[in-house]
Amino acid sequence: MTMDMMLALGILVLMIVLIMSDKMPFGAPPLLACLLLVLCKVSTIQQAFAGFVNSTVIMLAGFMVVMAGLQKTQLIMGIKTAMMSHLNRGGFKSYILLLMIVMLGASLAGTGATGYYVLILSLIASLPYSQKLPTSKLVMPLGFATNHPLIPINVALLFGVTVSVLQSSGINQEISMIKFALVNLIMSAAYFAWSLIAYRFLPTHPTADTVENDGSQSVNAANVLPSWKEKCTVGAFFVSVVGMMLISTLGDIAYIIPGLAGGFLLIIGVLDFKEVRDNMGAPVIIMTACVIGVADALAGTGVTAMIGNAVAGVLGTNVSPFIFILVLALLTSTCSTFTGSTIGSIFIFGPIAIAACTGLGISPMAAAVAITISGWNGGYMPIDGMPAMIMGMGKYKMSEFWIFTIPMYLIRILALCAGAVFIFPM
Repeated sequence: MTMDMMLALGILVLMIVLIMSDKMPFGAPPLLACLLLVLCKVSTIQQAFAGFVNSTVIMLAGFMVVMAGLQKTQLIMGIKTAMMSHLNRGGFKSYILLLMIVMLGASLAGTGATGYYVLILSLIASLPYSQKLPTSKLVMPLGFATNHPLIPINVALLFGVTVSVLQSSGINQEISMIKFALVNLIMSAAYFAWSLIAYRFLPTHPTADTVENDGSQSVNAANVLPSWKEKCTVGAFFVSVVGMMLISTLGDIAYIIPGLAGGFLLIIGVLDFKEVRDNMGAPVIIMTACVIGVADALAGTGVTAMIGNAVAGVLGTNVSPFIFILVLALLTSTCSTFTGSTIGSIFIFGPIAIAACTGLGISPMAAAVAITISGWNGGYMPIDGMPAMIMGMGKYKMSEFWIFTIPMYLIRILALCAGAVFIFPM
């Protein structure tokens, strides 16, 4: 292990400890970590703070502005009023219904759809506090639910990556998309089951800077926009969402569409400059940008590759195929969580698993499917886009975050690997 690798790991551990301690404001520990990376000469200034010009961060910052404008519309007030009716009705049934609605929406949006999870988090986190169903019991389960389609009909991205991993390892065997979708369904069912169990363990505190709402008052006291501004704002939102969903088609332009839409709302007076500035520089955006620099340092120093080679050597070829797949799925998802490089982690551990399966004379399909899907299912640390936003918008302490996310993570990966082995027999 080189000195740079040790320094990068040490800075990562310090950042995690500071996040856990809640001694610093949200978003400050990753910013300090970036400064230390430069001080220790592990990264250059450009590398450490690359997150601030990262295309995804720019897209998120622009979309936060658009969402701030959307919060002023009657459309969102109506949606919030409908949600508040469930919150004020309260209870487990309302919780289940909201969870199912979000997971059905994920069926159309697809896994990891940025626009969808930002929309859901922005809506839920801004609702007033209700004792019958506190929003803190919703932000985490509904936020992660955006990554779990109840009906997995939009799995093209994950399926394409799986095929690429197989082909890069010299495997050209066809794989059934229907069977692939069934593996996703098994994992979504496991997530749904855990969310039902976790309901009683989730904390009860406000997530919005508003007073408790008893259902007798309006959800939002903001001034009503003129009809034409309302229509323009809703239009800007839909243009932003469609643009983000067409990233693979539009390329770089898709990343700036939310920013352009936010600028349009500034020009027509839906938002003033202070509102635009505050939302673009929100703590959750700072944290998201800074963890990219930390992730790049870990990947650039070779930590991921070192772990992959070490594990492959330790496990050898005498271990159970299921255990082998499970361990590599855990490593893939963990490295994806800590480095922020989902595709990179998959293409490191995927070929290792496929080569091992080929050497053992068994089908590599289950390994390829499990390891690919696992890359999008870490999330037990708030150092990636969606987990960071969930922790920030839900105002969770690290202990509260882990009570939900660590069991969630283990249950999902176990269900994923079991489902992959069952659907794609080895």
